[in-house]
Amino acid sequence: MNRRMFLAMPLAAQGMQRIDSVRTWVMPLLPTARFGTAKFKDDHDPARTRWFGPFSQLAGSILVEIKTTGGLTGYGLGGGGSAAVHVIETHLKDLLLRADPSNIELLWEQMYQSSLFYGRKGVAIQAISGIDLALWDLAGKSANQPVYKLLGGATKDKVAVYLTSKNVEMGVTQGIRAFKLPIDSSPHEGAAGMKRAADEIAAARNKIGPDAQLMIDVLCRWNVDYTIEMAERLAPSKLYFIEEPLNPDDMAGYARLCERVRSTKIAHGEHEYTRYGFENVIARGAAHVLQPDITWSGGLTELRKIAALASVHQLPLIPHRGGSLYGLHFVLATAHCDLAESFGVGEKGNDIMAAMSPRFANGYLYPSDKPGFGVDITEALIQKHARRA
Repeated sequence: MNRRMFLAMPLAAQGMQRIDSVRTWVMPLLPTARFGTAKFKDDHDPARTRWFGPFSQLAGSILVEIKTTGGLTGYGLGGGGSAAVHVIETHLKDLLLRADPSNIELLWEQMYQSSLFYGRKGVAIQAISGIDLALWDLAGKSANQPVYKLLGGATKDKVAVYLTSKNVEMGVTQGIRAFKLPIDSSPHEGAAGMKRAADEIAAARNKIGPDAQLMIDVLCRWNVDYTIEMAERLAPSKLYFIEEPLNPDDMAGYARLCERVRSTKIAHGEHEYTRYGFENVIARGAAHVLQPDITWSGGLTELRKIAALASVHQLPLIPHRGGSLYGLHFVLATAHCDLAESFGVGEKGNDIMAAMSPRFANGYLYPSDKPGFGVDITEALIQKHARRA
């Protein structure tokens, strides 16, 4: 066959893959009600600012499916709920159909630049994250390799889990040695709220023992002065870090905490986006520990760049929800990532979450050698759990 005949053939016959279809669904991994309530007592009810709605956290998870002309299918997990689905279906899909799926970096930049005027953070980047992970899933399947091998191979044979739950006893029985407590105290409760939180944390320390790691997640409820005082009160509990005590955009406040707090570290980044956002966090000295989420902050393509920034500045990188199969491949291949937050372990998730969860045993997560990310998504699972709005 000569070159002219080869070029005249359909792309699929030449062995070149093209994106043939893009589908996406709202795919809640946990119920919306878990993240607040829309029932308020009055106009000043504090529950109003804690009602996260249907677009945030795992209640707003989306599943992206990309199929190629060569018959491969890739799946990616993103965020932003039906808002992100709308962005993909009415905008980003135009950049994907008929494109070469192996041009992952090129497609990321095109999607980012194309959505720049309304995106940059939040829903648009969460949508891009799901697409990017689906493209990496395709890349692994095309190469018949797990994604972590495409990233240079594993730097460790297993990854220690840290459990995010108030049920620390359950974690202890399963061999887990690192724990993070969700804490719901806030400044409007005053000294009584401080004491309640401190007692709860001290009790958890007693249950897990002196040598296990203990962290807390404040979910952006505190202010600078409250955090500084709480850090002093909590010093006997020997916390590894306090996660997201402030509004994610309060860089000056985070910088002040990082200067003032000595008894523990300040973790930040679950709700930050792209290398540009993390570059600002680092430049402002606004975090001791970085926590990007691979399904929200730009996907694997962007998380690799965030990891490079963290490495240069010698900052620990502990991805939010790193215990999913998507996060685990990144953690395995990244030398300065030593912990993976629980995903599915001890949670009442659904079987979609189970399909995205790696093998867990005695406190550790283990990689899969299946091609791509190794997520076991089926059409039956999609039909069972997907919804359009």
